Amino acid sequence: AEGLLPTSTIRLDRRNISSIGKLRSLGEIHSLYLQHNQIEKIENLDSFPNLRFLCLAGNRIQRVENLQPLPHLSALDLSHNQIQVLDTEELPRSLQILDLTGNECTQQDGYRDLMVAALPHLVLLDSQPIHGNRAEEEAGGGSSSSEEEEDEELLPERRIPFTVDKDFFTDLRRELAVRSRQRRRESLEEHQARLEELRERRDLLLGP
Repeated sequence: AEGLLPTSTIRLDRRNISSIGKLRSLGEIHSLYLQHNQIEKIENLDSFPNLRFLCLAGNRIQRVENLQPLPHLSALDLSHNQIQVLDTEELPRSLQILDLTGNECTQQDGYRDLMVAALPHLVLLDSQPIHGNRAEEEAGGGSSSSEEEEDEELLPERRIPFTVDKDFFTDLRRELAVRSRQRRRESLEEHQARLEELRERRDLLLGP
């Protein structure tokens, strides 16, 4: 299934990765999946200068840092980490989608207002739309149902209320569709394995 992913995507989720190593420059990569690993620090992402989508959900990250080398980053998922204090200066101003759900920093007084003030293009924060921000105004406040996607791991029930980068969302939709097909295939394989196990148990109970 990974072979079906776009060449602009790297998927390394659930690999028990503990750190992001230094890589050669990979300017063709637009999307990077590193969720559900053991990563403690955001680092060495300057190898992906054209990155638009970054998922680091479900790791052990305590600080938001080293993201400034990603001037094109549009979507960042840092949900369910260990971030207690957030420095907004460390967030790229290009962000349009940001998820910090499940981090203590979201409980700070004025958290949402602080994020909106720091990120002028933000339209979705922790799955909740931002109204009146610059990006929405530039788009005329309109909505596009073609930009709406659901993914239970990365983008759960999130509405994209405007068209901002059609290539980005096209790539994202394609990747999520591939992931959905893979989940269905894995589910079917698991179901078939269970049926085979039940048949074997029945045969053992009934005997020859």
